Amino acid sequence: MTATRHYLLAAGGTGGHMLPAYALAGELIARGHRVALVSDDRGLKIPGAPHELETHVLPAGRVTGGPVGWIKAALAIRKGRRMAIDLIRDFDPAVVVGFGGYPSLPSLLAAGATKRPRVLHEQNAVLGRVNRMMAPRVDAVAVAYHNIQRYPAGHELKKHITGNPVRDEIIAIREEGFPPLTEDGIFRLLVVGGSLGATVLSDVVPAAIAMLPRALLDRLQVVQQCRDADLDEVRGKYADMGVAAECATYIADFPDRLRWAHLVIARAGASTVAELACAGRPAIFVPYPHAMDNHQTWNVVDMVEAGGARSIPQPQFTASELAKQIQRMALEPGALENAAARAASCGLPDATRDLADLVESLAAPPMMDVIRVGALSGQRAAASGMASARMGGE
Repeated sequence: MTATRHYLLAAGGTGGHMLPAYALAGELIARGHRVALVSDDRGLKIPGAPHELETHVLPAGRVTGGPVGWIKAALAIRKGRRMAIDLIRDFDPAVVVGFGGYPSLPSLLAAGATKRPRVLHEQNAVLGRVNRMMAPRVDAVAVAYHNIQRYPAGHELKKHITGNPVRDEIIAIREEGFPPLTEDGIFRLLVVGGSLGATVLSDVVPAAIAMLPRALLDRLQVVQQCRDADLDEVRGKYADMGVAAECATYIADFPDRLRWAHLVIARAGASTVAELACAGRPAIFVPYPHAMDNHQTWNVVDMVEAGGARSIPQPQFTASELAKQIQRMALEPGALENAAARAASCGLPDATRDLADLVESLAAPPMMDVIRVGALSGQRAAASGMASARMGGE
């Protein structure tokens, strides 16, 4: 039976940081541990936290805005570090886990000051700024891809490929396999563009579909996520072509739509790439060109090299290029099935479990807890005896 531990997680204020933290928290809680999470106000508003998760807000600051901004950030980080030290001494975590983003930095610095084991998780294929800074100082770094950029030299031994945690509903799709596609059967296309959709997909995808041969158009069904401002125009384009299409600003039943799809056109955020790989769905990725450190381009490298996806940089993402890629995948016998299998080969469905195993492995053995508690008790007894002696002498 696993001994109960306390674990402290620290994550930045975006879904990319918070959702893996929530997944790990849920797994550790299910294993009988007590878990607390540190973030900022923005992060703790993101839904998905386990009910049993304790949460704390600490000042962190962002290192932006020139010298004045840097000074303000340094003061906020210093204040957050002092508060995190108090939290660590009170909560007594066996391990502190950082998920990137500036709100994770004070807790990681405090963990170093209090001699606690530290683990980083990086969801993208390029280490973010905080994780780059802390990677040489921590005990282990969990990464999601084989091709990792900006990883510090000389620290390869502490790198562990765990992947990004993925929802159980997505993993279930993997077990069901790829939906059959016959030469005269319905061809189902899913288009997603991040949390808010992407105007470039609203512009290019319908134009590309208009270039497809009529025999393929007659077999085509489309589900497309669009920005609210693009919704009516995109619907009208598909109606004019006579293509069966559903368009919405948000795809609430995404796992069901992914199960339904034969091909996905998408941005290349870490969660999207992980979900498509775990589900085993071939994709055409259009990486967001303004992502920090161009990380979306690197996120797809593993899947593209395996043959499970194609990547089109946004400047080359034209209607004619997309139409060509869709036809190659849809009309060549066995192409989609083969790509689906290759995509699935990149999936890491046990990411949550493997990350939890890594974190647990750095906790002190139960006997060390007994020794540490005994030592602390001895120190307290000694301090109490000294205090009594002083009182007696007075």
